[in-house]
Amino acid sequence: MIVERTDFVSVPVTDLERSTRFYGDTLELPQTGHGAWPEFRLGENLFLYLIDPTNIGQEFQGPHTSSIALRVPNVEDARAELEEKGVAFFGETFDSGVCHMAFFSDPDGNVLMLHRRYAPRD
Repeated sequence: MIVERTDFVSVPVTDLERSTRFYGDTLELPQTGHGAWPEFRLGENLFLYLIDPTNIGQEFQGPHTSSIALRVPNVEDARAELEEKGVAFFGETFDSGVCHMAFFSDPDGNVLMLHRRYAPRD
């Protein structure tokens, strides 16, 4: 498997509008994504991504439960490679309409994600 970079850091929230105001207005982070998937730039190549976990069929469980997104050339190929090594994934690969995501965890339960965006950024 080839990991090219970390694409974004997810932050679970319960109120997207309130959190978008906090990260955009209070912290003054440049906002690059809007609507159901607010995203903020952190430096040159990393983004902070606000997520209401219920939008992807999960429940809000508090801080430190979101995944680290590992950008790979092809999610399904990387997933198959890891499954051959005994890695178990949480459900099917998710297509958000702009990217593919496949969730799994490390031996300690830290959540990771294979990620590949296929749609151009706005």
